[in-house]
Amino acid sequence: MITTIFFKEKPLRTLVSLADNEKVWYASMLCKETDCTYPHMLKILGMFEKEGLVRAEGQGRIRIVRLTEKGEDLATEVKALLRRIEKLEGGKE
Repeated sequence: MITTIFFKEKPLRTLVSLADNEKVWYASMLCKETDCTYPHMLKILGMFEKEGLVRAEGQGRIRIVRLTEKGEDLATEVKALLRRIEKLEGGKE
């Protein structure tokens, strides 16, 4: 798959998952969605937060993770790129 050549799978899948605004995301949900361990997800989310892509909001013991405007813009671009890659991979038979 072309994406594994150029991108790290877990952060990419995390960003795309967070773009689904119909769900309320928290770290353990993202772990299940991306098949990732909890410590690794916390590291990914920490990097995203440091870069201004996400913000975490505490609601009791749960910290809800949401994309910032910058994160939403990047997720939109990544999703478009992934669609283009899927088209390329589909035509190479």
